[in-house]
Amino acid sequence: MDSDPTTQTEQTPPLKGPERIAAYLKTLPDSPGVYRMLDGKGDVLYVGKAKNLKRRVTAYAKTGGHTERIARMIAETAEMIFVTTASEIEALLLESNLIKRLKPRYNVSYRDDKSFPNILLREDHEYPQLLKHRGAKSTKGVYFGPFASAGAVNRTLNTLQRAFLLRSCSDSVFESRTRPCLLFQIKRCSAPCVGRIDAAGYAELVGEAESFLAGKSRAVQDAIVKDMNAASEALDFELAARLRDRVRAMSHIQSTQGINPTTFSEADLFAIHSEGGQSCVQVFFFRAGQNWGNRPYFPRHDKDLSPAEVLESFIGQFYDERTAPSLILISEDVPNRELLSEALALRAEHKVEIIAPQRGEKREIADMALQNAREQLGRRMAENSAQRELLEGVQALFGLENSPRRIEVYDNSHIQGTNALGAMIVAGPDGFEKGEYRKYNIKSTELTPGDDYAMMREVLSRRFARLVKEGDDPKTKWPDLALIDGGPGQLAVACQVFADLGVEDVTLVGISKGPDRDAGREHFYMPNKDPFRLDPKSPVLYYLQRLRDEAHRFAIGSHRKKRSKAIGANPLDEIAGIGAARKRALLQHFGSARAVAAASVADIESVSGMSPTLAKKIFDFFHPTS
Repeated sequence: MDSDPTTQTEQTPPLKGPERIAAYLKTLPDSPGVYRMLDGKGDVLYVGKAKNLKRRVTAYAKTGGHTERIARMIAETAEMIFVTTASEIEALLLESNLIKRLKPRYNVSYRDDKSFPNILLREDHEYPQLLKHRGAKSTKGVYFGPFASAGAVNRTLNTLQRAFLLRSCSDSVFESRTRPCLLFQIKRCSAPCVGRIDAAGYAELVGEAESFLAGKSRAVQDAIVKDMNAASEALDFELAARLRDRVRAMSHIQSTQGINPTTFSEADLFAIHSEGGQSCVQVFFFRAGQNWGNRPYFPRHDKDLSPAEVLESFIGQFYDERTAPSLILISEDVPNRELLSEALALRAEHKVEIIAPQRGEKREIADMALQNAREQLGRRMAENSAQRELLEGVQALFGLENSPRRIEVYDNSHIQGTNALGAMIVAGPDGFEKGEYRKYNIKSTELTPGDDYAMMREVLSRRFARLVKEGDDPKTKWPDLALIDGGPGQLAVACQVFADLGVEDVTLVGISKGPDRDAGREHFYMPNKDPFRLDPKSPVLYYLQRLRDEAHRFAIGSHRKKRSKAIGANPLDEIAGIGAARKRALLQHFGSARAVAAASVADIESVSGMSPTLAKKIFDFFHPTS
């Protein structure tokens, strides 16, 4: 329900603050819902839920008795939007969704740009494959997770290969093998692709892996130890050694997972530590009685909020697009624990219990997570303090009005002009902002291969023409400082691009390596100033080197991916009517695409599946002038 009971005229200034909020009270219902507070530009300031919308908004319409944060928020409010819901639970779910999507200034919010990885044991093949999976669970199979990071999954998969010898190769590789691959040689696969194990034996390994990942690790390990002892007594020492290696691998998984609980098998644990107006939330995942990793988060919030309020909002947003487990452990109680539990249960379609343990193993694990959060926040604050000092040094060095909030660094990469691209990396008070990195495929057909100046001109023109076009849009992210990897020539190109586009408020600096490309002897170039160098031991110099090297790393990495893709491209893919089967038949018959290009129409027609028409089309593709 949207409501706007007031009418503005050209002579009357628009209402803001308590007066504007009070104007909505006449039409508000006494029902649950969600409200949004907007400023004069239409940007969302705050999203909140209420059991009774009219009662909650009445509190905002009062002129006193508010905290500093709430008073600022009310004073900036120029408009409100309301949505009624059937229950307070639905209001809580909608509130979490809107906060996560809109990221209002006065709400708790955090950056969460990745789904958590899982381990997938596929069941759509006679010999199931064990692999890492991220995203929608559309493939038929058994999923184990979530894991806190790709690194945690990779380490576990690496050890599972040694413990259960299940294949990790794709179906196409599996079908094409004629002899065991290297994984078999290093005892990480049982080589079902070439019959080194039959279907029944492989199924037994699959069953053991499922049981292990489902939490029955001790039973699986005991059974293998029993078989190992039996093989040893039968003097089959080779088999006994293989089984011993598998037992060691299982023990390694359990030892590297740290704390493995005994009083519960599945839970997510949230521990929060707040200090100096900042917070760290450590999230631990426990599945099948095993610790599957943890990840720290640093939600953005107003310094007036209590840790409990931050934690409650964080948990609601965390499960906006995820299914909550049946048990959630928290380091301290939250204000609306029962309501939050009911809301998560409604979304997950099973009972969800939220507990703030006071004693026993659960409390010990919560304290361990809390200690992790405390240490992580300490490191973060120390890094931010050092980062601020470095940015203040950059400000003084280049004569900026303020400490830079956004630094963009540009570099190019190519090999003799081929697969050319430009790269932009971004850094700020929170370090490298990898979500803001961009790569630019060089599109100009008139560019001379290897012309670095022209490449830089194209990249900067595309980047800043877009910023100029977006104009004063508050979402436009203008840099305070643009660093160009290069000397006077590249800087001159950048200055010309800025002059052509009318860009005046961005400081331009060129950075080039010194004689013999020695790090520490870099020269800096700025418009209308003499080149200068810094003390080789200067922390600011080291910081600028890191920025330049990160841009170079990103440019080189992107270039290599582009080059690899080009190398892997096959001209047969560009011919209409040539699918995977015909492409395979041609390559098997001739051996390479080059041999196909040299073949006659009759030779091509002799390949299985080739019609005279298609053979002529293939020949014409490679001989366009004939």
